[in-house]
Amino acid sequence: IHVPSLRPRTSRDMFQANHTRVSEFLLLGLSEQLEHQQLLFVLFLGMYLVTMVGNLLIILVISLDSYLHTPMYVFLANLSLADISSISTSVPKMLVNIQTKSQSISFAECVTQMYFSIVFVVIDNFLLGVMAYDRFVNYITVMRPRLCTLLMATSWLFSNLVALTHTLLLVQLTFCDANTIPHFFCDLAPLLHLSCSDTVLNQLVMFILGSSVIAVPFGLILFSYICIVSTVLKISSAEGKWKTFSTCGSHLSVVTLFYGTIVGVYFLPSSAQSVNTDKIGAVLFIVVTPMVNPFIYSLRNKDIKGALKKIISKKMFFL
Repeated sequence: IHVPSLRPRTSRDMFQANHTRVSEFLLLGLSEQLEHQQLLFVLFLGMYLVTMVGNLLIILVISLDSYLHTPMYVFLANLSLADISSISTSVPKMLVNIQTKSQSISFAECVTQMYFSIVFVVIDNFLLGVMAYDRFVNYITVMRPRLCTLLMATSWLFSNLVALTHTLLLVQLTFCDANTIPHFFCDLAPLLHLSCSDTVLNQLVMFILGSSVIAVPFGLILFSYICIVSTVLKISSAEGKWKTFSTCGSHLSVVTLFYGTIVGVYFLPSSAQSVNTDKIGAVLFIVVTPMVNPFIYSLRNKDIKGALKKIISKKMFFL
């Protein structure tokens, strides 16, 4: 015998009952004009391949050269791995959609893409923070391998916990008729805008975790470089000062590019932004930053360039 629920139906219940649940989303991408689609395909395919080759090369060089088996280069190899993974969560799907002239992505695929996008953006944050801390520690002593392992494991674990928290909260929401995402990948904020459920809790958690994820590593970076600068200013020779500042320049370049675009997309008031501005910002920190990182670190790093030359010379010798 079916016993009907005695709870009175609210307006939200009636709204959701009269609307079908979303089983897939439509990713509008960067442009809906057909002539721009093929240009975007060639451009993003080129950037994706450059990113993969550059970051894989850094991982290979660090793995093969025992001289580079130090905490700083272990962190750099992990940053390259995170960059490869980050760009691979969004760009291949976008390229497939352009070629198949399809904009659809299933609900499960969208949630999975969002989860891994959050993981790799958060791990980038923490890696930049621990890399700055490592540079500071190197002016005092040598970071112990155990501390290096602990920092790496904590960064990856916390990144997954942040992504898991957002994902579990998101799948509790109801998505009704609206299923169009004005973006080239499934980001958390656009998904919350599409939900016909109450997203106050999601927005609150996103603000608290997002602020923490940005503030903690950035605070560590500021603290580390303030200490580094105060130490460097005590060096008497101008050559020694310049050498130290140039060593930190590559890391500061990546930090500026990454945090500048993150703040521009997620922390500026929404009234001051447009959808296109959000897309451009997302392209910068999801596609451009992983692509330029290998060039910044390799072109300004004598150890990486030296190790690469040794590997190439050995390969040429065996050939």
